[in-house]
Amino acid sequence: MEMKLVKGMAVGFLAGWLLAGCSSGYSLAGVEGGRIAITDKYDRNTDPEALNILKPYQQKVDSIMKPVIGHSAKALSAYRPESPLSNWIADVLRQSAVRAIGRPADVAVMNMGGIRNAMPEGEITYGTIYEIAPFENALCVLTMDGATLKELFAEIASVHGEGLSGAALQIDEEGNLQDAKVNGRPVEEKKVYTVATIDYLAEGNDRMMAFRKAQSKTFPKDALLRGLLLDAVKQCEQKGQFVSAQVEGRIKVSASN
Repeated sequence: MEMKLVKGMAVGFLAGWLLAGCSSGYSLAGVEGGRIAITDKYDRNTDPEALNILKPYQQKVDSIMKPVIGHSAKALSAYRPESPLSNWIADVLRQSAVRAIGRPADVAVMNMGGIRNAMPEGEITYGTIYEIAPFENALCVLTMDGATLKELFAEIASVHGEGLSGAALQIDEEGNLQDAKVNGRPVEEKKVYTVATIDYLAEGNDRMMAFRKAQSKTFPKDALLRGLLLDAVKQCEQKGQFVSAQVEGRIKVSASN
């Protein structure tokens, strides 16, 4: 045991010495993160051998993901302070509160970070929605008083916008909340409001800590965000309508004083 230990220590020392001797003199200056859109540009120089390995799996996945379930009038993307895609998703969440409370919520909130891809113009497939909402996030309907709702709006303003439905915010360039209205009316601090969101945010994640002060939380069964979006697209198709959304001035940015 002693000889093995000494031998192990010697090997470790040698490895450390070699690594130190290979030092380049460089040091990490910083780390930057971002999104890389997975588009057809990665298919231009394919590896035939890799394609043969993936072929049986691809056929099964395509049979599930490629059926067309609806159509989009135009390409929808997500960006701050307000965007067509974030508006559409927030609207779907607000309407989906009917499952929990029998009516749409007063307000709905969706984080931009949870929207992982854009919706292309034209055909919408199952795969389209899975790419937009790949996580297992589920609907949550909360109640909170107006004072807490104002805190939530201030948190949304501080990051310069999130997906929002049922409310209108005025913020400045520095991310300060200047004014907030729900259904066109000023927020009443003692009034109880209903807010639809996803379970991830309901726990206070993504800097939305005001959700932790909610008076109540309801989680309807079988209400994954992805499923809600799929249902919304199918309903539009059944009515002969295209999925459509636009920027409406839900979050307006004014110059700082």
